[in-house]
Amino acid sequence: MGYWKEIVEGGWSLVEGMRVTVRRLCRPVVTVQYPRKQLNLSPAYRGHIEFKRFPDTGTHKCIACGACQRACPSHVIKVQGVKAHLNSAKTATHYFIDFSRCSLCGLCVETCPTKTLQYSREYELEGESRLDSIVDLMARLEQRNS
Repeated sequence: MGYWKEIVEGGWSLVEGMRVTVRRLCRPVVTVQYPRKQLNLSPAYRGHIEFKRFPDTGTHKCIACGACQRACPSHVIKVQGVKAHLNSAKTATHYFIDFSRCSLCGLCVETCPTKTLQYSREYELEGESRLDSIVDLMARLEQRNS
């Protein structure tokens, strides 16, 4: 009895697999001839993180609190900041992140108290060495502003 049951289940599995295959054959091809044609990104696309530029200050609002650094499960964020005066607020001077080890989880964006981190729409990050993936987000923000 078990022998015939296995034959019927195997046959049904084959029929189901062929049904899926035939259905996929009738769909149009979705291959994009990259880099000649660019991808159309979904509105829900979440790229790497970057600083948001606020119109009222013309720059970021990072206070170097380290909340994103503590929330990062991969431990790839390093934040440095200074106080201009004894009674002034702390401002970030450097924000380093290693995108080669970043898991793109988004916990840093969610925990930022000033909402200065956002997801990028960029998907073309490349480099010739591993050190090219260690990025100072402050320097990237300055490059975008100029």
